Amino acid sequence: MTTATTGKVQKKRRRTDSIIPPMTPKLAVGLTIIGVIVLFAVLGPLFVQDPWRVSDIGLSGPSAQHWLGTTQTGQDVFAQLAYASRGSLFIGVVVGALAVILSSFFGIVGAYIGGMTDEIFSLISNVMLVIPGLPLVIIISSYVPHKTTWLVALVLAITAWAGAARVLRSQTLSVRTRDYVLAARVAGEKPWRVLSVEILPNLIPLLASQAMSAVIAAILGEAGLSYLGLGATGSITWGTMLYYAQNGLALKLGAAWWFAPPGLCIALFGAALAMINFSIDEIINPKLKAATRSQIKQWKIEEKAGKVRTDKEFAAHNGAPAGNAKEASA
Repeated sequence: MTTATTGKVQKKRRRTDSIIPPMTPKLAVGLTIIGVIVLFAVLGPLFVQDPWRVSDIGLSGPSAQHWLGTTQTGQDVFAQLAYASRGSLFIGVVVGALAVILSSFFGIVGAYIGGMTDEIFSLISNVMLVIPGLPLVIIISSYVPHKTTWLVALVLAITAWAGAARVLRSQTLSVRTRDYVLAARVAGEKPWRVLSVEILPNLIPLLASQAMSAVIAAILGEAGLSYLGLGATGSITWGTMLYYAQNGLALKLGAAWWFAPPGLCIALFGAALAMINFSIDEIINPKLKAATRSQIKQWKIEEKAGKVRTDKEFAAHNGAPAGNAKEASA
């Protein structure tokens, strides 16, 4: 293998390592939990009965016939949980995708173009940022009599992208002034290619982190709306399960098998996404790569005291190789 080929392979490997988070126990646990919940949401509804079917076995505990017991009207809780997982994950994925698209458009594209376009996009982001999200979602949902899951996802996405757009704008303003971006523009590269090839790869970890946060916020927001009775009409999610359990006095009657499974799914899914998000943060903030908890605490103390060290100094102080420090600060 020639020296040039070896250099290209090493450069491609370094670029891949800067995008993909290293496998850690925290990341492995998060991915495992997400995989189990997604698999259950995709395959579960294929093997369970109709979640709305009423039987004469009302409010019975877990048994061989009903693994998670039944509701007050005899509906199978396990079947409802399978369909609810699919509904909640669908809303979370849709809101996450829409939030990333909107934040990328108003944050990355506006900052790259600059000028009046950037000012207008920034104004729109600031206006959406100061609008209270939950009250707006409640007002819109209360005025629409028949709400679909797409409508609920769209309403949640409208209030979830502005903060991410501000972060992406500031990062894009920093990246667009780097030498390789300026060289590509001077060479006559088309704007869409500069954005997709030179700028966007540097923002992938940040976009992934924003998507995780949007999915968590969407699932919690939808659960809150459904718990208030403002969720999607005719659909079943983790939030609607909690809503029906509340109306059926499940807590007062001691029917933990009715309200505990959806609450546990929300908690586990949010914790798993948070674990993955923490792993992505190690790419966004290189100081977290080789730092222990005590070192991070010391760094925060120094930051508050106004004695912030550079990434290279921090890595050298904590025993990281000089090459890794240069790559981390790049």
